[in-house]
Amino acid sequence: MPHTLLLAEPRGFCAGVVRAIDILDQLLEEADGEVYVFHEIVHNRYVVESFQARGAVFIDQISEVPDGSCLVFSAHGVDPAIVDHAVSRGLRVIDATCPLVTKVHLEAKKAAREDFDILLVGHDGHDEVQGTKGEAPERTSVVDSEDDVAKLRATDKPIFVVTQTTLSVEDTRGTIDAIRNRFPDAEIRNDICYATTNRQLAVKELAGDADLVIVVGSENSSNSVRLVEVARTMGVRAYLVDGLEDIDASWYEGVEVVGLTAGASVPDELLDPIIEDLKGRGVVRILPVVVAEETVEFKLPAELLIADEV
Repeated sequence: MPHTLLLAEPRGFCAGVVRAIDILDQLLEEADGEVYVFHEIVHNRYVVESFQARGAVFIDQISEVPDGSCLVFSAHGVDPAIVDHAVSRGLRVIDATCPLVTKVHLEAKKAAREDFDILLVGHDGHDEVQGTKGEAPERTSVVDSEDDVAKLRATDKPIFVVTQTTLSVEDTRGTIDAIRNRFPDAEIRNDICYATTNRQLAVKELAGDADLVIVVGSENSSNSVRLVEVARTMGVRAYLVDGLEDIDASWYEGVEVVGLTAGASVPDELLDPIIEDLKGRGVVRILPVVVAEETVEFKLPAELLIADEV
């Protein structure tokens, strides 16, 4: 049975997620009517269900929102055409997009104005990728692999490259190298966010000493899935769980050291029952594995700050 638990630091909530959650929390506190959210506010089942219990209504079509209602756009960003549609409906729109995702949107928008063809390295269909692509859909191609790059049509336009923020460096390296080989003059941005990078570095560090790595996060959370993949590339068994209820006790057989971390949309309270369970199984040492100290904070949207002051 395990005797040591390695806790990754940093883990869990990043600044962009904290901002999105604070936005929705404040709106639910102040709202007279229902608050609608376009897609999940962040990709975590527990967080979404907690907000649903407080009255938040998560929707996938703007047509589902009654006229005059409050609509929040999630931390992953949204296609500007959807924003325009919501505004044209007279909805009260609050944008909870992570500022680092907004930065990628602005890069893509500027590149399109300057007549670049845009390559977006990411998973087609992911909320963030759909939103970024919407800035210049006629100029943007999503590429997720070296094969995707090879299939691109020839172009005489200059190439500008942006990246989904929640991927791993390992995930994108082959694709980026393929882009460089095919388009040597491409202008490439590395948009993988600091929080994603830090959590991956922490997993690498603890995976070097752990017999098993547990990542807390939902299956639709790209950055959580990446953490599992990073651990596995280190040759360690790794599993993704939403919480203690998903853990199979047989995973601990023959394991002495367990590594534990969480994706960027996961509250620390989901790790507490796992830690207590491990103590009951014989863990006597809990050691932090620290790779960075995160001090980044993002302000709330101006309209909410003004409401706070009033």
